[in-house]
Order: sequence, then structure tokens, then C-alpha cells
Amino acid sequence: MRQIVLDTETTGLDPTLGHRIIEIAAIEMVSRQITGRDYHCYVNPEREIDPGALEVHGISREFLADKPKFADIAPDFLKFIEGSELIIHNAPFDVAFLNAELEQAGREPITEFCEMVTDTLKIARELHPGKRSSLDALCERYAVDNSARTLHGALLDTRLLAEVYLAMTRGQESLLMEVENSETFIDASGALGGDVELLVICASDEEFDQHRRALDDIDKVAAEGCLWRRLDANAASYVEPSTDPAVMPQRSLR
Repeated sequence: MRQIVLDTETTGLDPTLGHRIIEIAAIEMVSRQITGRDYHCYVNPEREIDPGALEVHGISREFLADKPKFADIAPDFLKFIEGSELIIHNAPFDVAFLNAELEQAGREPITEFCEMVTDTLKIARELHPGKRSSLDALCERYAVDNSARTLHGALLDTRLLAEVYLAMTRGQESLLMEVENSETFIDASGALGGDVELLVICASDEEFDQHRRALDDIDKVAAEGCLWRRLDANAASYVEPSTDPAVMPQRSLR
């Protein structure tokens, strides 16, 4: 699926209090590759900017005075994101602002134009419970260079977030790739029935021997011998993997 990493800057924290979007940036990824296509626009909010927000992004009302209004840029923006998965850090915040702007422009909510919205803040908190999950903290954790980020800016932040997102979601993909490329798995789907494909990774002869030697060492130092072996009188024997791919290999490591 085509993915769009998106960020906004705003006049304040709450669209229900009349705060508006002042900057939108979005960059495109296809097949987990940044394509170089992006969308970036400053927006005239037609209102003052809260001092606290100004300290965060440094975008003044004077700078925005000659910029287009959201209703004017909406068609191009929606065309750019249409049919994509949106990737946003703290997605509820940006989505609330986008929906407020779209409503004022007489448009449908943002979810009517994209396939889904993924919140990278939620992903980060699930991966690192109890850890800081700000964009800066994630850049530090995943070794993404954010030295140019002295102020918040939507275009720079989307580029940083894209790198962070790819780093956060790379681990599981790498594991699957390793399994797919391994020569030591057997398709045991026939034993389960249906269309389920179960990959069973067998211990190699070397690993089996290492494990047996470890149990020998335990036997030597334990007063009553190795408990694992005492629990199974036949533990020293093992069954060679079946040559029938429909049968799951069974090998005792005791």
C-alpha cells in the first residue's frame, strides 16, 4: 500500500477552541521506500497564533499573511493523500485538526480519503512501555540524525518520522525474511489442515550436541543429577525428523 507520512503545525492545541492548521507536510513511501514525492504548504489561519505554539514552531502570523487558506489548498492536498495509509505521530491530534479544517471547507472527514491512519506514538508506546516516545526521543533511540531540528517544522518532522517508522517496524520484517530464506524449515501445514502454513525450525546436529554437552555438565555438578533427564527415562534418545513434510519433526534435546 502507498503510505504517506504526515505532520501539521497549528495555532494552538485545540481545534474546538477555533485553532487552525498553519502548515501541512506529507511525504510518500511505496514498498517501504521514500519516493522523493512530497506535499508541503503553509496556510493562512485567519487568526492569531498562541505564544506557546509560536515558541514551538516559530511561524508568525505576519509570515502567513499572504499564504493560501485551507479551503484553497484542500483539493491538491486531498489528491496527494488519496487512497494511502497515513502515518502520523500522535495521530488523534492531527486528525482532529484536519477534520475541523475539512468540515469548515465543506469536505468529508480525512478517513474518507485515505485507507487507514497509523499512529506511530501508539506503536512506540507498545514497543517501549514506560519510555519517552516523543519524536526527538525516538530519533535518539533509533539513531536518526535530528540535529537540524531546532524548532518544530512539518516538512522536517515528516522526514524524521519516516526514518523512525521504518526503523521501528523493521525488526519483525527482518525476522520474517530470515525465516523465509532459511533452508532449515519444514512446511507442516498438512498436519494442521486448512491453508495454515506453519514453519518449524529444527535444531541442527551441532546445536543438539551443544545442548547434550550442557546437560552432561549439569550431571557432573548436580548432587542428584540433571533433573531434566530424570523426568524422562528416555530423554537421551531422539527421533530423527520424518522425511514426510506433512509430519512435524520431533527431536528430544534432553
